[in-house]
Amino acid sequence: MAVRAVRGATQVEADDRAQVLAATTELLTEVLHRNALSSDDLISVVFTATPDLHAEFPAYAARQMGINDVPLLCAAEIDVPGAMPRVLRLLAHVETDLSRAQLRHVYLRGAAALRTDLPQ
Repeated sequence: MAVRAVRGATQVEADDRAQVLAATTELLTEVLHRNALSSDDLISVVFTATPDLHAEFPAYAARQMGINDVPLLCAAEIDVPGAMPRVLRLLAHVETDLSRAQLRHVYLRGAAALRTDLPQ
């Protein structure tokens, strides 16, 4: 079993608490599903949000999903001029038998434009 890191991102339409929670839940669920992982496989998850999102901590969505024994961290993305707005990202450290090449990074909604090289 190896420790791997898997990435993901999604975009919300507005800085709205319900949208942040729903989009984060959808993103984390898809990362786990596409990589055949369970919450027991999570080592830690770092969530980031662009500076225009501050209605809720994305990690709260993971807690609402029942992920209570995994270290979670929220941080703000660098405010780069011209960067895509309203983006939530995650970096999950996991235990898995998948190789790096087999991992499925997940980019949803408008954030799919950030990684057009990945299969959706």
